[in-house]
Amino acid sequence: MKDQLIAQAQVEGFAKCRVTRPDAVPQAAGRLAAFLADGRHGQMGWMAERADWRGDPAALWPQARSVIMLAEPYTPEHDPLAVLDQRDRGAISVYAQNRDYHDVVKKRLKRLGRWLIEQAPDAQIKVFVDTAPVMEKPLGQAAGLGWQGKHTNLLARDLGNWFFLGAIFTTLDIEPDQPEHDHCGSCTACLDICPTQAFPAPFQLDARRCISYLTIEHHGPVAEELRARLGNRIYGCDDCLAVCPWNKFAQSAREARYHARDDLKAPELAQLAALDDAAFRAMFAGSPIKRIGRNRFVRNVLYAIGNSGNAALRVVAARLQDDADATVADAARWAVGRLGQE
Repeated sequence: MKDQLIAQAQVEGFAKCRVTRPDAVPQAAGRLAAFLADGRHGQMGWMAERADWRGDPAALWPQARSVIMLAEPYTPEHDPLAVLDQRDRGAISVYAQNRDYHDVVKKRLKRLGRWLIEQAPDAQIKVFVDTAPVMEKPLGQAAGLGWQGKHTNLLARDLGNWFFLGAIFTTLDIEPDQPEHDHCGSCTACLDICPTQAFPAPFQLDARRCISYLTIEHHGPVAEELRARLGNRIYGCDDCLAVCPWNKFAQSAREARYHARDDLKAPELAQLAALDDAAFRAMFAGSPIKRIGRNRFVRNVLYAIGNSGNAALRVVAARLQDDADATVADAARWAVGRLGQE
């Protein structure tokens, strides 16, 4: 059954399939509690609301006997750091440069789950992709998919760190794999490159300083001390992922819907700042960017404009100083002030 499962997972497009037990991450609850106690989750209140399930996968579904962990590569075909030098353009995280991975991965998981039930009709399954209270990365390490690096993301010797995770909880009792161990060694490339110094220590992240959190999860104005450090990153940040040496073993993304749209590789800030709600929704239909809404997105664009050093963009920001959204208006005034000092 397990060999057939792995083979079928590859047929469905997954690069790697491993199995663990729901109770295989006993350390997760304590680490999560410490993270929450320090307030490092910022405005992500949902992390605390389901901390009991998140910290103990066995509590999420007590009937589950096995957790099938799967990896699907989204490795970029271009250098994701190159756009950072194009200061009149926006940098969008690689994973968000095309279709929403939640939809793509979940459909694959459901197909694999249906196949599993065909083989074992009495089995039950639940599939998860990043939106449920499941700590996929610790489970991924316990299953042997890879290990959580110093940047806290999962990476693997045969995949690098450009891959999505999916999980299938099942009542089937499937032989578990051996956990993976840390192979980061003395490397600190991911820690050293972080623009906002979001890593208090190796293997620890303070989300309140992470650009991915600030541009996606954080509501309202970003602290002024951090705005300049955002550079032209307008949705997410790939710096710590992009510099990982293990990426030399990364596998190409086989799913065409993960290949970057041309208009999202390095979009012009001036055009993005002009988006109203309808235009924003049209441009990002089917994209994970859509969920943060026009106001938060344009806020990010205005911070990037303020960091551009391009005086020609001052007039673009000036048009939004009286925007109906207070945070957008604040970002516009900040950008105008920054460019006025150039």
